[in-house]
Amino acid sequence: MSTAQKKLLVTGGAGYVGGVVAAHLLEAGHQVTVLDDLSTGFRVGVPEGARFVEGRIQDAAKVLDGSYDAVLHFAASSQVGESVANPEKYWRNNVAGTLELLTAMRESGVRTLVFSSTAATYGEPDQVPITETAATAPTNPYGATKLAVDHMIASECAAYGLSAVSLRYFNVAGAYGRYGERHDPESHLIPLVLQVAQERRAAISIFGDDYPTPDGTCLRDYIHVADLAEAHLLALDHAPAGEHLICNLGNGNGFSVLEVVEAARRVTGHAIPATVEPRRAGDPAVLVASADRARERLGWQPRRTDLVEIIRDAWNFATSAGEDGAQ
Repeated sequence: MSTAQKKLLVTGGAGYVGGVVAAHLLEAGHQVTVLDDLSTGFRVGVPEGARFVEGRIQDAAKVLDGSYDAVLHFAASSQVGESVANPEKYWRNNVAGTLELLTAMRESGVRTLVFSSTAATYGEPDQVPITETAATAPTNPYGATKLAVDHMIASECAAYGLSAVSLRYFNVAGAYGRYGERHDPESHLIPLVLQVAQERRAAISIFGDDYPTPDGTCLRDYIHVADLAEAHLLALDHAPAGEHLICNLGNGNGFSVLEVVEAARRVTGHAIPATVEPRRAGDPAVLVASADRARERLGWQPRRTDLVEIIRDAWNFATSAGEDGAQ
């Protein structure tokens, strides 16, 4: 990994993944500016040592002054259900906002981008593990807007010589010290399960137990947020000159809903009641990403792949987050 200090803009750096990546960048010796409107992020999530600018992604032109080396782009609306109910918000924030960012980068001479994409661009895959050559057929506006941005980035690379890496991943989990998930409302399985252990909800809902999987519940690929952050730092140093590289990220193994619940019971010592509900429309039985290209092109290797370790880190954060007043 490069040791040369860079001046970097992190959009959405007050959020979960953006904040953890910003912390890793600072630890690596880089100079970091976080741009975030705090609509879903938290001021306490911005790492100490980073310059903070409160604003929307459309304000990037006011920040990029020609002295920045690269942008790491996390700012986006990211709730699948909301994207179905309010698609215009997603096209405006994710697509139009990124267009403004790319324009600001071009005009200020910033020629390197790392984009936080999503494996939701693939939709319901024909085969797993999912590779980067799989067909892209998103099933909701969230995935569609992220795919549109990937196409936009590819065009920018071809026309103007931008060097870019898009990282696609499914389920990010765990925590990194004082940086963890603070979503409101929460929609991710692991923090929802831990809310039951904290007695903040009565039970966890399991949507379907009759899938063609070993225990009948859906399998998903969980990646530790610290492993994810390390991939972004590697992408920063391995962005191909004038090209757009797309890499999937995952640990290569799926964990079922029941396995997550059972691991959380072990970590927390709580019974964690679970209720089985009908299947949700559009939930594939198995979603697991192949990370072979990330290993080959970026030199990335996930190191925190144990489910109990992932949940333990998330639990440590969940039980201490209230201390800073922004749980």
